[in-house]
Amino acid sequence: MSESLDTEKLEREVREMYHEVAESADGEFHFEMGGELAERLGYDPRDLEYVPDAAIESFAGVGYHFDLARLQAGEDVLDLGSGSGMDLFVAGLHVTETGTVTGVDMTDAQVENARDLAADNGFHNVAVRHGYIEDLPFEDASFDAVVSNGVINLSAEKEQVFEEAHRVLKPGGRLAVSDIVSEQRLPERIKSDADLWAACIGGAAQVDSYTDRIETAGFGVDAVRENPAYEFISERAANACQEYGVKSVTLGASK
Repeated sequence: MSESLDTEKLEREVREMYHEVAESADGEFHFEMGGELAERLGYDPRDLEYVPDAAIESFAGVGYHFDLARLQAGEDVLDLGSGSGMDLFVAGLHVTETGTVTGVDMTDAQVENARDLAADNGFHNVAVRHGYIEDLPFEDASFDAVVSNGVINLSAEKEQVFEEAHRVLKPGGRLAVSDIVSEQRLPERIKSDADLWAACIGGAAQVDSYTDRIETAGFGVDAVRENPAYEFISERAANACQEYGVKSVTLGASK
């Protein structure tokens, strides 16, 4: 974590940005959103037919990781930073009504939106909790799989996020995440910029450091792949990507 990063300001900026995402999917952001992005990243159009339109419109993920999650009917799944619910509903389809999917998000508007969409569209196996991914409100060994999409880079305490994910997973459980990392160590002026953190840039860990943190938490990393179909769309974000090798990757790990 950057020594000069104001973590309270960071949390406020992240909340404000993703409140705007929840309220206006067609707003101007550093990142692309919506169904066209989802399909380009690898989401199955047959799954998206059953996902509520509002969740697809607010989708701001950075990759596709459900092939690595290997979800089965009847399993219990946790989504870290569940946002408007896109991945909640995709996971809900994969585990069927015999399984459960629980989302955790710190943005009130996102939690309310996802809860409403689940209720209105018959996803009785989906629940959403308000909370922090660094301090999960669940018992040890509660889930078969933990997924996350474009969120962990927003945390200033990534080690704690992976430790918590490991804690709540059952033995043999899977972790599947898509996230933003960097090839080079980011300079302090970017790491201390709360706006670039909220845009998924400033918090990008160097890729080797990212996988090291996963392994330190107790996981075995099974797969790492780049997502070249993902691009930032604002000039400021794109410049940072080009200069420091900021990019999207998808990782699979097991407990």
